[in-house]
Amino acid sequence: MITLRIKEICKQQGTTLNALAERIGVSQPSISGIATGRQKPSLDTIEKIASALNVPVSELFAAPAEGVITCPHCGKSITLKAE
Repeated sequence: MITLRIKEICKQQGTTLNALAERIGVSQPSISGIATGRQKPSLDTIEKIASALNVPVSELFAAPAEGVITCPHCGKSITLKAE
């Protein structure tokens, strides 16, 4: 299962999944399913998402920095530190 960084990028840009869904012409449940990895997007949809968010397609798949995770609820980055 691949989870795209859609929620994280939307949060960074101050937009919502609903607004993104409207911009690319898909339903809110569809974009939510894609963002959580429950639904597989087509290449065309991935390209539309990247274009609407004004990021390269690769940015949707970029791995987070080592030791950094993204909160699945709020989209904030959390830095993990070893003790």
